[in-house]
Amino acid sequence: MGTDQQHRADRGDVLLAFAFALLLGLAWAARDWGNLSALHLPDTDDAMRLQQIRDWLSGQAFADVRQHRLAGGLAMHWSRLPDLVPAAIITLLRPLIGLHAAEVAAVVAWPLALFGAALALVAVITRKLAPEAARTAIIVAGVAYPVTTLFAPGRIDHHGLQIVFVLVAVRALLAAPGWVSGIVAGVATGASLIVGMEMAPVLSLVSLSVWVGWWLGRGGANGQLAGLGAGLSGSIALGATIFATTDWGYTACDSFTSTVWMAAQIGAVAPLVLGLATPLLGTKSLRAAASLMIGGIVALPLLPIAHACANPYGAVDPLVARLWLDHVGEAQSLFVAPFAAAVAYAGLLVAGIAATLWQLRRGPERGWAMLLALQLAALAVACFELRGVYAGVILGTPALAVAIGEARARGALWLAGAWLGSAGMLYPIAAQAFAPTGTPSAACNPQAALAALPTGTVMAPIDVGAYAIAAGPHRMIAAPYHRNNVGNAAMYRFFLGTPGAAQAIAARWRVDYVLLCPGDFGEVDRATTRDPHRLLSHLRADNAPGWLSPIATASGAKLWRVAPRLREAPRAD
Repeated sequence: MGTDQQHRADRGDVLLAFAFALLLGLAWAARDWGNLSALHLPDTDDAMRLQQIRDWLSGQAFADVRQHRLAGGLAMHWSRLPDLVPAAIITLLRPLIGLHAAEVAAVVAWPLALFGAALALVAVITRKLAPEAARTAIIVAGVAYPVTTLFAPGRIDHHGLQIVFVLVAVRALLAAPGWVSGIVAGVATGASLIVGMEMAPVLSLVSLSVWVGWWLGRGGANGQLAGLGAGLSGSIALGATIFATTDWGYTACDSFTSTVWMAAQIGAVAPLVLGLATPLLGTKSLRAAASLMIGGIVALPLLPIAHACANPYGAVDPLVARLWLDHVGEAQSLFVAPFAAAVAYAGLLVAGIAATLWQLRRGPERGWAMLLALQLAALAVACFELRGVYAGVILGTPALAVAIGEARARGALWLAGAWLGSAGMLYPIAAQAFAPTGTPSAACNPQAALAALPTGTVMAPIDVGAYAIAAGPHRMIAAPYHRNNVGNAAMYRFFLGTPGAAQAIAARWRVDYVLLCPGDFGEVDRATTRDPHRLLSHLRADNAPGWLSPIATASGAKLWRVAPRLREAPRAD
């Protein structure tokens, strides 16, 4: 294919990708318009992200990403980078259509723009490896559950942006090896780390693939390796200048902190030095020896950091971990997740790995080998946390698209089978056919219950917190964030303690309201929740202690007002 034809094909891929993303996105938005138009977003993180943007636009400092209405002020494990575009959309549209409509436009437009970018990158990656399958890959990636859920209207949390950065890095490394491709991959890697740590294991394999090409002596690989180190170091340095938060010194590896910055800067030294030293390393043996020496020097200061970062949830209160974190779907291991969830999350990932292996069987193409390594890394992460599948799923779509093309030549049955195996949306449907269906809980709208109340501090189950903060002015004690140890532990001890113990907690936190929905605490075993001595049992039986006064509500939620004498009590040390 000539250069002009190639450019026309690439432009056609990009236009088709954005058109398909727009078509799917508008269909999803129409289906969920009732929630979207009310800004009831799909996930608690989306709701909290929107509130973070609101707080910033209302005057909170750019470097301050604390949520000051959660547990007295919680340092969130987030960056400002994903806030920039939604905030810009809101700022530009607010004078024209009003604040609410501008926010609705932002939460719909931003995920769809990312979706189009992701599909376009998949097409470009596929055209580099198998040009005839590029358009098919757009369709396969468009329905590639569960990664497509990250781009649904309302999903303004940072995961979709991270997927786009991973795809940028992969596409860069499929280009001719050299400084430019290395710098682009390094910048994309650094940007992803600034956004969050979720893609770090997969991105480490991206870096390893560059090293392998350099070790094998591939032409231009020395510049690509050095460019990777330079791009990573430069982007992280710039990121620290712009996005360092007021909690920059927070000793954790769960976000872009000084700890992560230091680790990334030290890690960037190895590829930069090795790439620049290539003229002195003429053989594989010398390159291997230099790698071991530089790697060892770099690893020494990273060992304490690596040990501290091995378990990002290690600091979570054991009670909170047992009652909440162990039941969070994305945080569960592939081996302990319910069967339906495991199949829904990992089904397409396994199919993509099989398809990529088939491509490698036909010939040792470097691009397919890199995609396979990244998919296997995603599967390895999923063995600890299901959320690791996202990057692996979308990186499997090029091989699945090629498999569909090959099946087409074999007949209708083969083609139908290939499409069924590549349709990610079918895996959760199939899994549900073999999984028991739970009994739906009664309708409950905590936000509606709180809306008519004067501003106060609310004690409510953990999943209420983010939505309630985004929906109104109230202060919450619990919310689904692993850094909120104190607030989340206080909430569980409140509801699962005796009325006397709960009274002391209410006084300590100066609680104004207590809220409970019929289905709350379903994740906690019945022996615990049905103990008649616990406050939870008293509240469920409408037998609240005297310091709680019921408030009538038509929202399906149970609501109580705490006695003023408790709210006025001095805080305990």
